Amino acid sequence: IPLAEETGLIVAIGDWVLQEAVRQMEAWSDAGVNLPNMAVNISMLQLFRGDLVTRIMTVLHGTHVKGHRLELELTESILMANPDHAIEALTQIKALGVRVSIDDFGTGYSSLAYLKRLPIDAVKIDRAFVGDIDTDADDRAITNTIIMMAHSLGLIVVAEGVETQAQMDYLRGRGCDEAQGYLVSPPLEADACLEYLRVNPLNLNIA
Repeated sequence: IPLAEETGLIVAIGDWVLQEAVRQMEAWSDAGVNLPNMAVNISMLQLFRGDLVTRIMTVLHGTHVKGHRLELELTESILMANPDHAIEALTQIKALGVRVSIDDFGTGYSSLAYLKRLPIDAVKIDRAFVGDIDTDADDRAITNTIIMMAHSLGLIVVAEGVETQAQMDYLRGRGCDEAQGYLVSPPLEADACLEYLRVNPLNLNIA
């Protein structure tokens, strides 16, 4: 990925990933499983150099997948690299109905002044704070602060890297909205993921 970013190939790769994500959602819908949304990671070059809004419109056009079922994930470092440009670009993306979340939240250097202006829907607590949340007081304090701050801004909070029931129980007790990690499921290929979704109801959050 760093090499692709350095050479600029990440834009073409990112376009392919975006297209495949939407295609897979439509394929699963045809198979009887309708995901509420699917998240796709977006690189800095895609956001700032590629014509991302036009690309999203092109990918969605001609499918049954609506904009609100697509979620774009961007890291804090991407957004803070050029916050004014990021706000402008994300505002255009949000106009399509697409959801936006900040990935690996807590590891960057977000300005609260910009954070409240960003048109985002969710923040994802970095796994670095979740791994020892049931034993480390500092990780608990940071996690609790992120949850309270995000909720005060009307944002959904997702915990990354949840691997134990103790972590899940703690996050549930603090009002965290959703979780992802090996406790829910390891990464799966498309066919295995379809079978998993058929067996398990789509209420995989921690509420």
